[in-house]
Amino acid sequence: MKFKTSLMAVIALGVMAIAGQASAGPSCGMNTGQAATGKPIVIGGIYGNGAPGDWSSSTDSAAAYFACVNANGGINGRPIEYHVENDEWNPEAAARAAAKLVNDDKAVALVGNGSFIEMAVNAKTYADAGIMSMASACAISECFESSNIVSTNQGPLPSNLGAAQYAQEELGAKNVACIGLNIPDNGIWSCQAVIDFMTKRGGTGSMAMLNPGAPDVNSALLEAVSSGADTILMNLPAGLALAVLKAAQEQDLRDAYNWIAPTPLYDLSVPAAIGDYWNGKVYVNAELAPISVNGPDAQNWIAVLDAFGKPDDPRDTFGQAGYLSAEFFVKAALAMNPEDLDDRAKVTEAIKGIVGYRSDLMCGPYYVGDADFHMPNHAGYMVQIIDGGFKIVRDCYEFDSDYFNRHIELEKKLGLR
Repeated sequence: MKFKTSLMAVIALGVMAIAGQASAGPSCGMNTGQAATGKPIVIGGIYGNGAPGDWSSSTDSAAAYFACVNANGGINGRPIEYHVENDEWNPEAAARAAAKLVNDDKAVALVGNGSFIEMAVNAKTYADAGIMSMASACAISECFESSNIVSTNQGPLPSNLGAAQYAQEELGAKNVACIGLNIPDNGIWSCQAVIDFMTKRGGTGSMAMLNPGAPDVNSALLEAVSSGADTILMNLPAGLALAVLKAAQEQDLRDAYNWIAPTPLYDLSVPAAIGDYWNGKVYVNAELAPISVNGPDAQNWIAVLDAFGKPDDPRDTFGQAGYLSAEFFVKAALAMNPEDLDDRAKVTEAIKGIVGYRSDLMCGPYYVGDADFHMPNHAGYMVQIIDGGFKIVRDCYEFDSDYFNRHIELEKKLGLR
């Protein structure tokens, strides 16, 4: 893959400043300027909102993009009817949401999904129904090791590896303590990958797991500190990562460790939330391009949200990913016969046929393919929280792990390497 280099280094401060960069109107789909009036195409989406957080930004951005497409000719005249469900981080609710969208609403695809729960519950459902989920905020292994789910975001395993790799190469990390959620296909899965990475490079690692139902960050931090680590990896949703940093500040632990995190901590609200105490001390892996990169898709995403989203729609990585999933779906759908868009099997075939879609928001090409695993996004950026914002300290780089060997082989077969 060819990666982008020599990018702008400092994140613009504040959502209003970012929104102001999008002076032109958004570009969506056919760009006809005329509303689509044909037969609707039903698309579904599932997000999680509850403990441990609200991940609706992925479906919010997808919904805004679809609304923009519908205002600009739809899919060759046919509007998208986007049905969105909240799984409430509950397995039973997740199963009901998928059953409603797949069986009752007859969705031909799912786009923008983001949850800890629903992919684990519904991966088999999607495979059995022959429907593809073009997800945007995956956080568990099933999302990346299933035939009918593909995501524009990386998930915790690559993003944690990227953070650990930077810490090992640039910060001198030799012993990483990974604080995660005690969910086998989330925290344990991704923290173990970091331990394996550190061991491969002559270091070591450990994991301290939080109960997702009643997280005790103080106990987890104490366990991480007692492991002998020199680096603390906060493999957590933003709210819990901030709680870890608050607990560490109360104990004045800032200078005793390297502090790193995966992409959930890349949020424009975070620098103000952590305060001056942590200035320059926290490093975050960004799965998609930091907003300061400001390429065409980055600008268009903001323009779409400004014109078709809600004022409080987050400008975060999962929002970028939701926009991208929707944009890539529309691109594939526009290449189809409009009459085939009611045929789930044909829509699935078109999605699996995606190869080499590019965006300034991603370091490499997006692809799907007909495989039992999908992880097109396994390269990213590293940013430092400093002076009230984010500074890019490493441009696009691939993450070093044997986990990606099969993905690289697939990319070679598809002509992407």
